[in-house]
Amino acid sequence: MTYQEKKSIVSLISTILIFIVYCLYKYPEYPKEVPDLKVTLHYWGSFVLVLTLVSIAAHIVISIIFNIVFRMTTGEKEPAFADELDKRIDLLAFRNSFAVFVIGFLLAMGSLVIDQPLKVMFMVLIISGFLSDVTGSISRLYHYRRGV
Repeated sequence: MTYQEKKSIVSLISTILIFIVYCLYKYPEYPKEVPDLKVTLHYWGSFVLVLTLVSIAAHIVISIIFNIVFRMTTGEKEPAFADELDKRIDLLAFRNSFAVFVIGFLLAMGSLVIDQPLKVMFMVLIISGFLSDVTGSISRLYHYRRGV
């Protein structure tokens, strides 16, 4: 397996674990009683903001740890450059990831149009962001395995 394939697998697993652990941590804090709009917006706003910050920090730490372990086990360094294939695969993965997020965004806005509760819109946005990240990692892995 190449460095890029291993990195995609680690990214996929870490994305799933970060999301699940954070949701399990944050779910008990959801207001049990019928909250007013201000409480709902505060909860979901902090949920999204903290999830974004935690995810970025965790991905950075996991990437550093992955590079250290990769270097120790194989004796190779991380590739210092990206060739045309790497750039093309990144663009394809980004396109697929972006498409999933846009569809999720449209579904979230659609949930408001059909008078769903505000929490449905936030859940759809959060899940589409998660699925977008997973789709990007899977696309990257697929294209490194099968070619472009």
